[in-house]
Amino acid sequence: MNGPPPASFPAFDVSKSDRTDALTVVGLTVTYRMRGRDREVLQDVSFRVRRGEAYGLVGESGCGKSTVAMAALRYLPRNGKVKAGKIIIAGQDVQKLDADALRTMRANAISMVYQDPGRALNPSLTIARQVTEAFEAAGVSRDEAVRRTVEILQRVRIAAPERVMDSYPHQLSGGMQQRVVIAMALASNPALLILDEPTTGLDATVEAEVLDLVAQLREELGTAVLFISHNLAVIGRMCERVGVLYAGKLVEEGATQDVFARPRHPYTVGLLRCLPTTGRSKDTERLDTIAGNLPLPGSVTQGCIYADRCRLADDRCRREAPPPYRVSAAHGDQMSRCHYHERAIELPRASAEGLPLHGDALRESERPALVLRAEKLSKTFHVSGAPLRAVDNVSIDLASGETLGLVGESGSGKTTLAKLMLGLLTPDAGSVLELDGTPLAARVTRRNDEQVKSLQIVFQNPDSALNRAHSVKRLIGRALSRLTALRGAAIDERLATLTAAVRLPERYLGSRTRQLSGGLKQRVAIARAFAGEPRVVVCDEPTSALDVSVQAAILNLLADLQRERGVSYVFISHDLHVVRYLSDRIAVLYLGRLLEIGPAAAVFGGPHHPYTEALLSSVPTLDAHDNTARIRLSGDLPSAASPPSGCVFHTRCPRKLGAICEQEDPPFLEAGSGDAGQPSAHRIRCHIPVDDLRVLQLAARDNAGKVSGSGSENTPENAARNE
Repeated sequence: MNGPPPASFPAFDVSKSDRTDALTVVGLTVTYRMRGRDREVLQDVSFRVRRGEAYGLVGESGCGKSTVAMAALRYLPRNGKVKAGKIIIAGQDVQKLDADALRTMRANAISMVYQDPGRALNPSLTIARQVTEAFEAAGVSRDEAVRRTVEILQRVRIAAPERVMDSYPHQLSGGMQQRVVIAMALASNPALLILDEPTTGLDATVEAEVLDLVAQLREELGTAVLFISHNLAVIGRMCERVGVLYAGKLVEEGATQDVFARPRHPYTVGLLRCLPTTGRSKDTERLDTIAGNLPLPGSVTQGCIYADRCRLADDRCRREAPPPYRVSAAHGDQMSRCHYHERAIELPRASAEGLPLHGDALRESERPALVLRAEKLSKTFHVSGAPLRAVDNVSIDLASGETLGLVGESGSGKTTLAKLMLGLLTPDAGSVLELDGTPLAARVTRRNDEQVKSLQIVFQNPDSALNRAHSVKRLIGRALSRLTALRGAAIDERLATLTAAVRLPERYLGSRTRQLSGGLKQRVAIARAFAGEPRVVVCDEPTSALDVSVQAAILNLLADLQRERGVSYVFISHDLHVVRYLSDRIAVLYLGRLLEIGPAAAVFGGPHHPYTEALLSSVPTLDAHDNTARIRLSGDLPSAASPPSGCVFHTRCPRKLGAICEQEDPPFLEAGSGDAGQPSAHRIRCHIPVDDLRVLQLAARDNAGKVSGSGSENTPENAARNE
């Protein structure tokens, strides 16, 4: 085992780094004043981002990632201060700058892109006014600012900049809004671009477009990037080097390929094992989890800060704080603050791999009865007097104990379809909904108590779904009293059973939701949804706002509850890895229409609809040998108010045949085994024969493998040329 270096890692010369680095952070310690005392939220953090390099910063919420960014901008909240250390940007010591020099540095040397572009843009100003301000702040004339605005919008791949400039933020898609924010950030041609969770909440295709854009602009402009994210796959795709933060300390750092291939800190190992990666499903293995929670900010810990959650920890770890051990790896030096970094990869699992045997056996030997059926389900809204078909003639069914994943871009109709099932929206005439073979009233207000109990929902953001004024016991107890006939002591008994089922410790029953972590809040929301013993639970992005460690625990919980109670799920998510892990079948929606439906393994394995192919190619992966070629879809999702004729996907399809796609609505083709009408059937709605799709997609994968590492992509033009 290599001994610790004499100084904090990386031990670099600050005077030399001024010339070679866009950002140098040395021994950074930040405190927040809370309840009358200073609490350290960052402790002795040191790293560098070289000019033109992309550096990733990962860790759970609350570990200090955004605090690093705020300290670099010298934009800490009033109760925050830099207690020790240096931050040097483009050769300037940020802490020593006066107000004018700081303003100049922010205008010219550093820019930041935040997580939510909708909140970063002023809704009352046009895009032109907001982007030109970025140039005018640097002293450019109004006319010159307008000219440069057109150029910068073109640079971020906005095809019609003049139209976008006249628009307000709400008139643009999420991906277009993020492009505008990136354009504003690049207006000053900064030496350092900080991206703080820039793709969270974006669907797979838009996320891929934004990431491609950042990579291309970085190559063109030589801008250094500090990329903050809890999405390890995105970091793996975008960054040459990565630092792992835990409770304010940098616990591991190195080349991204080295850290992800052989992590040397148990925390990094745990984060990677939490991911529902390719080939994993709820029926083959449980996701590993990280027990416990982050320590409170400013907690004084003797020994290793991770010891309480580490399954390798011993007395030495609790007694001695590990120094930064430095080892040689394939792509450079790798640092780990772990006494046992050489065997961190051997970390024992937190959760058992074994699963109950009856799950798969039941699914194969007995075809479960259908619990929910929707036939020719449609929903038309009227916007400014014009009809907008949000869901168009969709027929699906859901078996007892089954999970149906709904995927598609934002605006494809997933949430509208879920609301129709729940009775929150009234479907168009001719739509059919059945629960256990019995007609289901269109509106929830017309359904009987048993039907209302049978269909429940878990929302994306538990904060907006839970009343902050009530305790956890009150929130779940109200649901029990309204959805069951229980009263008094029976409610308390049922409450105890329910909280145990969702792994919610009893000590939190008296807490308000504001006192809970994101994962605990979502457990409360799940417990409330299960209060009435539901038959079907709609999960609308239930893990998208959660860290990977909390996400793994929630996914395990949902799978366990399904096995124990036979509940069915309709699972909506932009994260296709999560959908693949939890779903038995997958339905792919585009512009309100069902384009593909079938078993999860068949939909992911192929052949699949060209739209599904594009979605799957957009998903970032940790696998460095993944040769899937990125398929870029031209243009944005068309408006449901004026959908394309023929196949609704033909305006963006890289495998378009010609006039038949433009003029005729394609039929459903059987793409796999399964008796007609049974849930196992795999169907694709496309004019291209299934065998031809299989050949084309296999050829595309082979070609991608041959050119892996050359930087070529499966663009629509290349696809057409291959055909």
